[in-house]
Formats: sequence, C-alpha cells, structure tokens
Amino acid sequence: MYFPQTHTLHDIAEWLGNEYAGKGDLILNGINEIHRVEKGQITFADHPKYYQKALYSAATVVLVNAKLDCPQGKGLIFSQDPFRDFNRLTARFNTFSPGTNTVSPTAEIGHGTVIQPNAFIGDNVVIGKNCLIHSNVSIYHNCIIGNNVIIHANTVIGSDAFYYKRRPEGYDKLLSGGRVIIQDFVEIGSNCSIDRGVTSDTIIGEGTKLDNLIQIGHDTIIGKDCLFASQVGVAGCVNIEDNVILWGQVGVQKDLTIGAGSVVLGQSGIAKSMEGGKVYFGSPASDSREKMRELAYIKRLPELIKILTEKL
Repeated sequence: MYFPQTHTLHDIAEWLGNEYAGKGDLILNGINEIHRVEKGQITFADHPKYYQKALYSAATVVLVNAKLDCPQGKGLIFSQDPFRDFNRLTARFNTFSPGTNTVSPTAEIGHGTVIQPNAFIGDNVVIGKNCLIHSNVSIYHNCIIGNNVIIHANTVIGSDAFYYKRRPEGYDKLLSGGRVIIQDFVEIGSNCSIDRGVTSDTIIGEGTKLDNLIQIGHDTIIGKDCLFASQVGVAGCVNIEDNVILWGQVGVQKDLTIGAGSVVLGQSGIAKSMEGGKVYFGSPASDSREKMRELAYIKRLPELIKILTEKL
C-alpha cells in the first residue's frame, strides 16, 4: 500500500510516538506485510521467529518490538505492539468511506460494459471496456477490473483479508489496505470471493477462468490462462504461475508457489511449493503416478497382512 505522498522515517516514528534507529531522513513510500514488502516500504515483526526475515527483507524500515541492531541503510521503529501500530498506519493512509450509491460516482466504467441490477460498485473502482457484471456482484473500493471480464452473480471482489492475531481477549484483525486487480479476459463464476491484499494487491492474470464457489486469499498472485474448478480454496500470499489447472476442491496452503503448467487433481491438498509441468494428486499432494501406486499398495494391505500372518 503506497502513501499519497512520501514521508521520512522521523515523520512516521514521531506520528506513532515511538523511538527509532537509523537515519531519520530515510524516504518511505508505503507499508507492506512481510511476504510482499518492497524497498522504500515499512513492514512489521512482532515475534522473534520473524525478526531476521524482516530485517533482511526488501523493507526499508521495520516496526519491531525488540531493541535489535539496525542493519546498515535501514531503519527500525521500536514499538510495544507492531501489529497495532501497523494497523494505525493502514487506517491513516487508507481511509474507508461508507457507500451511498449502488454505483459510486467516483467509479470509472468503460465503454460497452454492462452492470446488471443490484450490483454494487464501490469508490474509485475502475472497470474496463466490454465487461459483464451480473446481478448482486459486489466490487469493493479501489479494485481494478480489466477489459472483457465476466463476473457472475453473488461474487465478491475485494473482501477483507482473513488475517488475525490471537490475543488473550480475542482475535485482533489486521486491516486490509490493498486491492484486487483482475486483468483482461478473466471470467469468474458465481458465489466466489476474491480477498483484497493486506497491503499489496491480489492479482488474477489475463485469460484465467474461475468456476463457481471459489475462494482466493489475500495477496495471492495468479498467472495467465489458469483454470480453477469449483470449490478450490487458495490461502494468502500464494504465487500461482501461468497455465496452472486446479480441479475441484483443491486446497492450497499459504505462502507457496505452484509452478507453470502444473495440474492438480481433485480434492488434493497442497502444503508446499510445487515444480511446474507435472500432475499432482493427494493430500499432501505429490506426483500423481507415485500417489496412485501408494494407494494401490494400501488397498492390498489386508491381503498382504493375511499372507504374512498365515506364514507365521
């Protein structure tokens, strides 16, 4: 998530009311969570297991709850609660305004695009040319839709990320300040949910087709010409490369990569990154031929146990 204008490390730390380390004139252009952070941005780390990853990420400044040594060329902001201070920055630079119209006057709608009755188009949404947005679709603020896109009924584009920190008093929500970007010639079925990025963008690449009842998590990037069948669920910060096929009810764990040209058979569970150009099956998913052989061996277990018992 980019700031409307740049700020210095000193300015941000002073606004938060926190001490800092590093050069106070470091220029900052936005914030981003650790998996998507870029140079010039602020990220946060509130647990020792994330300190090193945050310190040596692309981030220019890290909000952190420990007095760590500051890497050269970077800055640290020392916070008692980095999670909440990060939320304060999101709320300050990404204000939310309640909608007053079913199609916001600030939305841009391209020539030839059809918006069916009861669809909701939020503030600053951009929709390209020759799109078809069916009834009861909700496209939340700041989302971008390309040309020749079809979105079927009851789908939600830009819902909040499923991202919480557990505290003694309950779950604390990380505010969502990112967007959803849907590129040209994408078709999305009915009753799908595409979550916006936490502080970056969820992206669906050109020509990709999604069936009904699909969930795409925050900050996930899907490549070109992918095909997802019904009830696929993809967690946050997943990188899915071009021409990937996920058949029905495939589940994908967070923060991994599925290589280009992969095919994952139905009801598989993906728990780690997968090399492209292969067919996968099972939970956890692995090479489909190996998995089928394993299942064949399992099916024979009663017979093999009987043979072994008779020999004993």
